[in-house]
Amino acid sequence: MTRIWAEQALLPSGWARDVAVELDAAGCIASVADGQEPRADDYRSGILLPAPANAHSHAFQRAMAGLTESRGPDPRDSFWTWRKLMYRFLDRLDPDQVQAIAALVQMEMLEAGYATNVEFHYLHHAPGGVPYDTLSEMAQRIVAATNETGIGLTILPVHYRFGGCDGRELTAGQIRFGNDPDRFARLVEESRAALGALPDDARLGVAPHSLRAVTPEDIARAPDLAQGGPLHMHLAEQVAEVEEVQAALGARPVEWLLDNAQVDGQWCLIHCTQMQPHETEALAASGAVAGLCPITESSLGDGIFDGVRWLNADGRIAVGSDSNIRIALSEELRTLEYSQRLRDRSRAALANAQASTGRRLFEAVCAGGARASGRDSGRIAPGALGDLVALDAGHVDLTGQSGDILLDCWIFAGNDAMVRDVWSAGRHLVQGGRHHARDRITAAYARAMAPLRGAL
Repeated sequence: MTRIWAEQALLPSGWARDVAVELDAAGCIASVADGQEPRADDYRSGILLPAPANAHSHAFQRAMAGLTESRGPDPRDSFWTWRKLMYRFLDRLDPDQVQAIAALVQMEMLEAGYATNVEFHYLHHAPGGVPYDTLSEMAQRIVAATNETGIGLTILPVHYRFGGCDGRELTAGQIRFGNDPDRFARLVEESRAALGALPDDARLGVAPHSLRAVTPEDIARAPDLAQGGPLHMHLAEQVAEVEEVQAALGARPVEWLLDNAQVDGQWCLIHCTQMQPHETEALAASGAVAGLCPITESSLGDGIFDGVRWLNADGRIAVGSDSNIRIALSEELRTLEYSQRLRDRSRAALANAQASTGRRLFEAVCAGGARASGRDSGRIAPGALGDLVALDAGHVDLTGQSGDILLDCWIFAGNDAMVRDVWSAGRHLVQGGRHHARDRITAAYARAMAPLRGAL
C-alpha cells in the first residue's frame, strides 16, 4: 500500500481536509478518509485532485509548435492552409522520430496535470502510403513512448479512407493515413495486441476520422471493432466541412450523425464548434462527450463551442491538447471559459449556483475525460484508478486559500508551475513539478528534431 496524505482534497462529496488516500498494488484507490493525522511514511501533498485525461491528441504535431505562425501565399490564412503545411511536415517523419515526439508530448501532459493520453492515432504508414512490414509499427511506437513515460494510454486507431464526402482519393499528404475496411480491422487488432506491453490500465478505442473521410457503413462497423471501448470522431469543426457534408449527405454533420448512428455515452465527438442551438441541445441529450481543444481551436480559428448551452443541457465535456502546440491543462480550461465571455460579453460564464467557474469546469473534464478514455478515473474514491494530481499549497497564489478558490486561482491566475505531483494508476511519475525521466526524454527529442529543422 502507498498512502498519500493531503492537507485538502477534492472528493466526490466536496472539499475535505486532512485526507489519507491509500493506493493498492494494482494502482487503484483502496480507501479514502478525511480527518486523518499524517504518518511518518506518508507521501505528503498540499492540494490533492483527481487527474483528468487528455482526451484528444495528435502527438506528432508537437514537433510543429511555433513553426506555422507566418502567413503563406494565400491572402487569407486558415485551417485549410495550415493543414497543407502539416501534411508536408508529417511526410518527413519516421518511426524513431514519432516515438521521441510522443514521449515528449506524454511527459508534458503529465507535468501539466493530465494522467492519461488519449491518442487519436492516424499516422499509420510510411511515406507514399506503403504499410510498414508490421502494420501497427506506428501504434507500437506510441506504446513504446508510453513505456518510457508511464502515462495512462488510450489509443484510438483512426480509420481514414477518402479525401472528402465524394469518395475522392487521398491526397499525397493524407496517403499515410489510409486503410480500406479489412486492413483497418487488422490494424485495430494489432494495436490491441501491442497494448499487452503496457500495464492493465491501457485501453483501446476506435476513431472513424470524420464524416468526410469514411462511409456510413464504416461508422456502423466501428462499435464492433471497438469491443466496448470508446468511439471518437471529429465533428462539425469547420464551416466548409459542414457545407460539404450537408451537400453530400443532405444534413448538417450533427443532425446526420444523430439520425444515422447509435450515439450514446460511448462516443466522444471532437470540436463541435459549428453547431446550431438545436444541435447543441440534441447532442448533449445523447450522452456523448464533447471533446474540446480550446487552445488548438483558437490557433486554427475553428470557432467557439457553445459551452454555456451545452453545460446547461447537462452535456459532458473533456479537453485535449490536439495539435500540442501548447500542453497546459489550466490554459485549456481558461481558454474555454474566456471564449464564452468574449462571445457573450459576460463573466463567470460557466459557473453555476453550486460551483465556481474553476470547480465546475474541472469536475466536468474529470468526469468527461474518464468516459472519453474508457478509464475508471476522474474521482478520488475507492475502486477508481489512482489518477491524481497535487498542487503546490505553498505557491504564492495558493497559500492560505481553500475550497473552490484553489481551482479558480490555478486556472485563472496560475500555470503548470503549480503542479507538483502526478500519479497515473498509482505510478508516481511527476515529483516537484518534473517528470522523473525529463532529461532523457528531452535529449532524445532534440536528437530526433535536428534533421527536421527547417522542414516547413
